[in-house]
Amino acid sequence: MNDWHSWAAVVVFVGAYALIISEKIHRVAVALGGAGLMLAIGATDDESAFYSEHSGVDWNVIFLLMGMMVIVGVLKKTGMFEYLAIWSVKRARAKPFRVMAMLVVITAVASALLDNVTTVLLIAPVTLLVCERLGLPAMPFLIAEILASNIGGTATLVGDPPNIIIASRAGLTFNDFLVHLAPIVAVLLVVLVALCRVMFRKSFVYDEDRAVEIMALEEREAIHDPRLLIQGLIVLTLVVAGFVLHPVLHYEPSVVALLGAGLLVALSSVDIGDVLKEVEWPTLAFFAGLFIMIGGLIETGVISEVSTQLADAIGDNELGGSMSLLGASAVLSGIVDNIPYVATMAPITSDLVQNMGGNSGHVLWWALALGADLGGNATAIGASANVVVLGIAERNRQPISFWQFTKYGLVVTAVTVALSLVYVWLRYFALA
Repeated sequence: MNDWHSWAAVVVFVGAYALIISEKIHRVAVALGGAGLMLAIGATDDESAFYSEHSGVDWNVIFLLMGMMVIVGVLKKTGMFEYLAIWSVKRARAKPFRVMAMLVVITAVASALLDNVTTVLLIAPVTLLVCERLGLPAMPFLIAEILASNIGGTATLVGDPPNIIIASRAGLTFNDFLVHLAPIVAVLLVVLVALCRVMFRKSFVYDEDRAVEIMALEEREAIHDPRLLIQGLIVLTLVVAGFVLHPVLHYEPSVVALLGAGLLVALSSVDIGDVLKEVEWPTLAFFAGLFIMIGGLIETGVISEVSTQLADAIGDNELGGSMSLLGASAVLSGIVDNIPYVATMAPITSDLVQNMGGNSGHVLWWALALGADLGGNATAIGASANVVVLGIAERNRQPISFWQFTKYGLVVTAVTVALSLVYVWLRYFALA
């Protein structure tokens, strides 16, 4: 970090981050403006920003989101989300906390089986309708689902994009993640439900009149295009199968999502213009700008310098290294999106594992995964799912501010990371 480009990149990123936090300027304008400044000062260039897998826009994320948004846009026209909203409220007897607990568990499990971004794209519309039916503020429910998606996604290889990067670098399998991370994720999910009961207690207002009205509804009447629903569910099933079979098919999730979106639009008679209106274009633009800004930090060596300093501090101390890597990853993933952070940290972790004479299932990999995945809950821009849900909330006139999310996210991150530190110490050191 000796040349002026590095310090200029830091100034641009910190300035942009401060503006996003302050919410004086819309976050999309800040992200695109920050990206433009990174290009203008030479921190990165067009080749790196648009074509580099290491430091450019992650087009796999962009097109995964776009493809799934198109599929969700078509499914919204069938009445499926209204059906699910009425069904879930009736199963929970219209009790707000029961509804939240149900949605949290469904979100976490679905995030482990699919991925957390796809899950929140499917669950968020249901949640908005549930809250509308019950006369409740959507903000607590959406925040709880974001937190659940990042916790649940930690459990499997496909659940969170950082895990895919780690698995590729370390040679880990789907079952490796289940064996090492699913046990602690199950504990953290129970803890999250308990925390939600405390954090959002003022939002659990039971309206008996609304409850009686909803319990009298017949959810099947909400489906107003059965043929399109069948087509949509078939395509969604194929897409989910494509995600799960990624190790066999070797198709990126973005390719699977785009194929599914194209097939569904081709099969159905929906108006493509109406469907494209459902795509969260501001969210995609925000991601593009954020990736370019972080790419500027990567190209100028800022992130590499931070990672190297962390690696030097760890040395060959397995216990101290695991604790430090987990904690530092949680902090850094809350500030920088956890995808580029893990992409930068994975090769350094690989070197540390080799220096310690470890194998592919070394504790450092699990420390990195836990820290990066759970740290994504800390702030509104810590993980992809956070940004997606905040965009959906804003579009539906239920905006969630940076600080509204972060004040809850920090609490959950602190508790879950602390429990993860205990888990790593017990499983890999005290009881090993």
